[in-house]
Amino acid sequence: MSNKEGKAMVFEKPQQPFVLQKMTMPRIKETEAIVEISHTTICSSDLHTYNGRRSSPSPCVLGHEIMGNIVELASEGVKDFSGQELKIGDRVTWSIYAHDHNDEMALKGIPQKSASLFKYGHQKLSASSTLSGGFATHCHLRAGTDIFKVPTHLQLKEAAPLNCTHATVAGAIRLAGSLKDKNVLVMGVGMLGLSACAMSKEAGARKLWAMDVNQDRLTKAPDFGSDGEINASTPLGEIESILAKQGGVDVVIETSGTPSAMENGIQLLNIGGVCIWVGAVYTQRDLAINAEKIVRNILTIKGLHNYAPKDLATAIDFLSRNNHKYPFIDLVDREFPLAQLDQAFEVASKGADYRVGVHP
Repeated sequence: MSNKEGKAMVFEKPQQPFVLQKMTMPRIKETEAIVEISHTTICSSDLHTYNGRRSSPSPCVLGHEIMGNIVELASEGVKDFSGQELKIGDRVTWSIYAHDHNDEMALKGIPQKSASLFKYGHQKLSASSTLSGGFATHCHLRAGTDIFKVPTHLQLKEAAPLNCTHATVAGAIRLAGSLKDKNVLVMGVGMLGLSACAMSKEAGARKLWAMDVNQDRLTKAPDFGSDGEINASTPLGEIESILAKQGGVDVVIETSGTPSAMENGIQLLNIGGVCIWVGAVYTQRDLAINAEKIVRNILTIKGLHNYAPKDLATAIDFLSRNNHKYPFIDLVDREFPLAQLDQAFEVASKGADYRVGVHP
């Protein structure tokens, strides 16, 4: 395999065409693997980079919502996250970063902030880093990557977002604590928000609301477990009245990253409530937060950037058990071959699709 070539569509500058490059297959080291990519979906963070809203090393190979099949393994063997030996042909996904599992931050339980982090879809091209993203024919899995087998009953386009969207939401719910018999408000019902609705429902939420400014997107929320939908353009006082009649909000999961939404989420929390922020991954204005309200109401605000590998395990288990209950497969509508990546990003940038799929 190491003597063969792979291909990648390389990102060089925002809103510029991707460049097709042939790349020699890297020689793998101990605990490493090569995966032949079968499907990648365009994540919102890919769009932020492509459209210049977020800085990223360049040139690079974007794409991190990936899955594929192993075509080469280190001779010493490689184990998956559960400790099982991997084999050629195994259908896998993996954590969006490789890290030193003995790093100080990893030992603190925050592996995604380890000092030597290697992030798939975010690495600058170099002699030692070539096939490191999803918009390519292959991906080189580095030492320190947590690899997971993907159940064969999951279809490609429903499984591809597992290692970003669903794993991030699993991490957010972990931070929120038990949702059993809690009232939950999900703010923003894009891909992250719909996943948050479904996972919150399965986690035992008593009452689940979805909020967004896009009325068309709100119509999707009931299919993913929402008990009620609220247009975010509704005056805050009216929203407070609607929610108060049904017990108010114990947990807010904020996925849009919009400053006004994050501020309003805090205002809507019951005493002792928890706010989890996952959407604010690009530069924006500072928030206006009333410290006295936080203190007197004993509120908690937690942020999550990326996730811990155990969250990906939770996400795979969730989707494996519930893929027929919640129509995630319908959220990846249009698909493009890798050679048409420019067209795929053009479509995705219009915002009408939850996810656009890309396959080699």
